[in-house]
Amino acid sequence: LLVGALRQEHPSVPIHVHTHDTAGAGVAAMIAAAQAGADVVDASIDGMSGLTAQPSLGAVVASLRGTEHDTGIDLSAIGPLNT
Repeated sequence: LLVGALRQEHPSVPIHVHTHDTAGAGVAAMIAAAQAGADVVDASIDGMSGLTAQPSLGAVVASLRGTEHDTGIDLSAIGPLNT
């Protein structure tokens, strides 16, 4: 609701959303923020995501694949970052 309201009132102002994944809903929150008009959402490489960190980059990328918000990030390129 907040991102959509900000986007409606300020259509040219960049919106950057940052959250933590403490409750386990960070991936869904970032997808909802993107759908509501956020320009940038924060995520973390999978091996460092979750709990007090940002939502999983791999989960966000995979969830948005094939949608209008597809990131274009190659999932196979993310895996090696976790080792």
